[in-house]
Amino acid sequence: MQTAIYTILALIAFAANSVLCRVALRNGAIDPASFSTIRFASGALTLLVVTSFTGKRTLPAGSWTSAGILFLYAIPFSFAYTRVSAAAGALILFGVVQLTMITAGLWKGERPRPLQWFGMGLSIVGLVYLLLPGFGTPSLPGAALMSLAGFGWGAYSLRGRGAASPLAQTTSNFVRSVPLIFSVSLLTISKFHIEGIGALFAAVSGIVASGAGYVIWYSALNGLTATRAAVVQLAVPILAAAGGVVLLGERLSPRLVIASAIILSGIGIAIRGQTPRSPHFPK
Repeated sequence: MQTAIYTILALIAFAANSVLCRVALRNGAIDPASFSTIRFASGALTLLVVTSFTGKRTLPAGSWTSAGILFLYAIPFSFAYTRVSAAAGALILFGVVQLTMITAGLWKGERPRPLQWFGMGLSIVGLVYLLLPGFGTPSLPGAALMSLAGFGWGAYSLRGRGAASPLAQTTSNFVRSVPLIFSVSLLTISKFHIEGIGALFAAVSGIVASGAGYVIWYSALNGLTATRAAVVQLAVPILAAAGGVVLLGERLSPRLVIASAIILSGIGIAIRGQTPRSPHFPK
């Protein structure tokens, strides 16, 4: 039950990140590099404050490797949304995340049962059904950037499985990632543009949806196999679409309702399929 609650909260946070980034960049309220810099700097600051209240003044858990992988997700994610539509971006991102995590699980010895394969396939069918209408061919640079972001997030999630201290590890990784991300802002200084609302969206994304969300996700990963962690993330595009309906006034179409039912059914089937205990992934 604890794993289920953590997973649901984390998926909501991930969807919030997509909605906040989409709104800020779509309206031109901030440039992509500045969005990422403010997002992760505010997230790191918040996590440092929270960590200080736990009595742990040092941050031994993270690593520069994990911070680099986090950077590999963060920067392409923001820049991709300036080149591809929200639908195309979600399809590419979570398709690559699922592929990365399932491939790693198979490589390490996980063997999904037929029922799990069926559930995963059903979820993908539902996701394609949701995103395909009006789905133009994305630009090659945009698709490549979002694929890189998907690989980065899948790899970062795999490294977080079994984290002994999710808060300390996430805080350390965030702090280490800030100078890496800020370097991109310096390199793209000619494109610098920040409006107040754009900075606010980036800060909320960093403090709530990223900082808190990633700690919760690391906690959830302790109870998930790589396969299950990959499958449940297919619910994020559905949650992001729902956020668009509620917060952005987008129309709730019958296709969205049907696709949501297909995807969530596939997730439920895949999770119910029993999988042998997965091997350890290094942190």
